[in-house]
Amino acid sequence: MPRLFTFAIALAMPATESLGTAATAAGQSPEDFPIHSLTRPQPPVVDPGPPGTMQRPPSDAIVLFGGQSLSGWRSADSSGKPARWKLADDYMEVAAGTGNIASVREFGDVQLHIEWMAPVPAHGEGQERGNSGVFLMGIYEVQVLDSYHNTTYPDGQAGAIYGQYPPLVNASRPPGEWQTYDIVFHRPHFDANGNVTSKARMTILHNGVLVQDNVVLTGPTAHKARPPYARHADRLPLILQDHADPVRYRNIWVREL
Repeated sequence: MPRLFTFAIALAMPATESLGTAATAAGQSPEDFPIHSLTRPQPPVVDPGPPGTMQRPPSDAIVLFGGQSLSGWRSADSSGKPARWKLADDYMEVAAGTGNIASVREFGDVQLHIEWMAPVPAHGEGQERGNSGVFLMGIYEVQVLDSYHNTTYPDGQAGAIYGQYPPLVNASRPPGEWQTYDIVFHRPHFDANGNVTSKARMTILHNGVLVQDNVVLTGPTAHKARPPYARHADRLPLILQDHADPVRYRNIWVREL
């Protein structure tokens, strides 16, 4: 089945009939296991096929990184200084110790496309191999990790919503090959008193394979914690994580929903 057609089905599928619902029933709900539990079932491995050519952004997309400049990015700390990651050959690469980077533009509900590559040779095990992260609104993390023949806690592997939902399957390619995330993100909504009235939701395709199906986030993502929602702005930057591994990114664009 063509990948774009698979994506369309995923977006149209009612939540009551979704793979995500089936996974929850099978014990994949965040409440069914302690955070980062190694006793949680490992997602089955699927072969997503070889990487294709770089996907051209749609005509209505906002290109955040096209390979030629880091002008759309800044340091994610309070300094707001220009991003200091490495720029070369149509990609950017994490420069260890320079810190997370944030998009200059801010977003709420989006369709996000981002391509990434784990470093070669593979180094380390578990969370120490090719670790980075994509933070929607700077708060809600989709884990980036070299999960090819690399075991870690399921809610922290590639395609996981960190600390909450393991991916439905492990669709990782080997390090040194480009991988894609296509993410549909709906932000949370809050009332005037700061109470959450609708929670954040996310659908993710990893290398064209559905790995998160309209799941409802419990709140912000965090290491060894599941904090509750706290009121925040309707639009915030996208953040990419410096976890000291030379992960590469390219072809980053969004469509506002």
